Amino acid sequence: MNLSKLVSPMVRQTLSADVYSQLRDLLISGRVMPGEKLSLRSIADALGVSVMPVREAVHRLVAEQALEMSANRFIRVPVLTVSQFREVTSIRLNLEGQAAARAAELVSPQALQEIEGIHEAFCKEFAKSAPDESQLIALNKELHFAIYQQADMPILLRIVESLWLRIGPILNYDLRSGTERVIQRVQASHHAAMVEALRARDPVAACESLQNDIKSAAEFILNTGALVVADAIKAVDAD
Repeated sequence: MNLSKLVSPMVRQTLSADVYSQLRDLLISGRVMPGEKLSLRSIADALGVSVMPVREAVHRLVAEQALEMSANRFIRVPVLTVSQFREVTSIRLNLEGQAAARAAELVSPQALQEIEGIHEAFCKEFAKSAPDESQLIALNKELHFAIYQQADMPILLRIVESLWLRIGPILNYDLRSGTERVIQRVQASHHAAMVEALRARDPVAACESLQNDIKSAAEFILNTGALVVADAIKAVDAD
């Protein structure tokens, strides 16, 4: 994987917080896949920084269980178990559903226009014969969080962000090119229902459409066999 295409080189003397922010966004946005291996050096080279701030940022993400580190210092994006995925999905249905409902009550005309613009960009990309999966993934995350931000619930938003930090790499598995859901544009129809509920200021419909989006993606991911069946993830091999 060419990390330089996924992150932006630092243009000033950086701190570990800057590196942490970029890596965090990489995970939340789902632009890396479960099981992918990275190295401190490859990350540092992509960002144009020394290894030290990368090491500090990675240790923070390892502590948050967003990354795993092997004995030979390779970093791996964790692979969730089925039980972990089901648990996180259950929590997301409640929290993100609540955020969407609240957003429908509070969304401002300006914010609604911004959300509609993101949705239009998502649909435009989807309409292409060969959609850019990185664009779809980025726009999906942008749409969801633009909605959640309108709930005016900063604590809830931080919790949702922490969930996406763990689940982001697998969350957008169904947006990878060639899947049946991409061909049928399933995600776009769920997003359209979410936007329409916001326009109507209907909290019940907003919650329901958001939860349908989560359930649909979760069912697809569970059926792909991309998750670990065992209840415990084994330690990363030092290969």
